[in-house]
Amino acid sequence: MITEDQLDLYRVESTLLRVIRDVSPRNDVRGIVVAWDDDSVLIRKKNRRVVKLARSYVYQPYEAERPPEYMLPQEPIEPDDASDESE
Repeated sequence: MITEDQLDLYRVESTLLRVIRDVSPRNDVRGIVVAWDDDSVLIRKKNRRVVKLARSYVYQPYEAERPPEYMLPQEPIEPDDASDESE
């Protein structure tokens, strides 16, 4: 869970954040911290809408890379002719 000090620093500096909710990058929320309480954080998105998110999510600066443990598995794709072992 993100600390009060981290949230305050992000709010004061208007740091653009990425809120990681699950392994899919499509479900990330991008915005700045507006306010928070013990259980939730208000994030203002670029379109000025405000969303209320749980403090248990991962909050990180947007320019930082997404941690590998929150990435979708990348399965290697083999060409069709590479599996011709029976010939």
